[in-house]
Amino acid sequence: MAPSPPAVTDGSKTWSPSHLFFSDNHGGTTPEIWDKIHTHLKANEFREAIAAAFELSQGDNFTYHANASVNLGQAEAAIRAGRTNGLHGWYVETTASATDLNNNDDDSASRTIPGQPSLRISGYPPTADIQAYISLFDPTKSAANSLKSLLANAKKGSLRATVAEYLLSKRYLDPSISVPKFKIPPAAAAQDGHNHSKMTQHENPSLDFWAYSCVALEYTGPNARTALVKTSHHVLPVYMHHFGCVCPSWESLQIIAKLASGGSVLDMGSGNGYWTLMLRRLGLSVVAVDSGQSRWRTVWIPDTVVTDGITYLRKRAGCPDSLLLLVYPIVGAGGGGEFTRKVIDAYTGDVVCVAGTQNGNGYTGFKDMMIDEYMHREKPAWEKVAQVPLPSFAGKDDALFAFRRKKEST
Repeated sequence: MAPSPPAVTDGSKTWSPSHLFFSDNHGGTTPEIWDKIHTHLKANEFREAIAAAFELSQGDNFTYHANASVNLGQAEAAIRAGRTNGLHGWYVETTASATDLNNNDDDSASRTIPGQPSLRISGYPPTADIQAYISLFDPTKSAANSLKSLLANAKKGSLRATVAEYLLSKRYLDPSISVPKFKIPPAAAAQDGHNHSKMTQHENPSLDFWAYSCVALEYTGPNARTALVKTSHHVLPVYMHHFGCVCPSWESLQIIAKLASGGSVLDMGSGNGYWTLMLRRLGLSVVAVDSGQSRWRTVWIPDTVVTDGITYLRKRAGCPDSLLLLVYPIVGAGGGGEFTRKVIDAYTGDVVCVAGTQNGNGYTGFKDMMIDEYMHREKPAWEKVAQVPLPSFAGKDDALFAFRRKKEST
């Protein structure tokens, strides 16, 4: 078994996870650190914001490899380029005729999507609608009610309306699962005598950077046509290296906590450990298991079990007392979802949670179907108890799915 990677950021001699979290322990973050990060983000100084968050040098030239290979300077340049070359082409429509394809007027040219001649950009959302989408993931509010409000206050035919209608059509939460709102603690001085204002929020650094990306890239959430979008943005590799493949929400973390009746979670394919850390901060006992094949610039936990996941399960009788969590499970060669199939087959517990795509774009689990389709077709002993939207990066459409093993009838 390979050694666990330390909780560090490659290229920083001083960074640790406590740099971004308030804590009673010595060495936690301060309001000044987050003030500095948010000041940079508001000024579209993406490179400086990442450098402040992860204590990187001014001349940092690390290359982030994912769907593309970029450094921080290139990612920031792409942000500043705005809509150029279809960089904000998240909302699309099919071209109606050959006339559209051959139309060379300025408007037609500005709406083209490189590499996808059969599509054109249908429009861009106003900032107010982007902020409304971001507010869906405000932990102090009911996610279900916020989604209903997103539709109720949308202009008919607007992008916001298409997003709200789509997300409402996908959302499901079993009545047996209740998600509490995050309760803002009363203003009080911490043990060291200082008042930590950031503690009035649920701490989730990934969500802060995700919210910025929605505004910077003009993304107001997925709709029914998001599956047609095949492009991404230069910022995505940076986010993936630092925070993982998808951002957890308060609601998704609470659903996992509610379903993990014994308080034990097995984070299978845990990546850089961000979801494990966030669940541990809620008091859950989480074991992170990962093959170690992927390289991450930032690792959030020091105790990843580096081993083959199926072997890990088989040696422990399938971990019957743990909730199984799969975050962005790989599709694998051939697209048949061999990893996901084998892990679920080897698992003997009662709850499986999967964070991944909900529109059939083939990014996670299976190339030709979504995880709920697979469970419905091939795992009749399981029932879906949750499908809730996750904070999705521009052009993506992610959700947390939860499945519970049906009780045997007597």
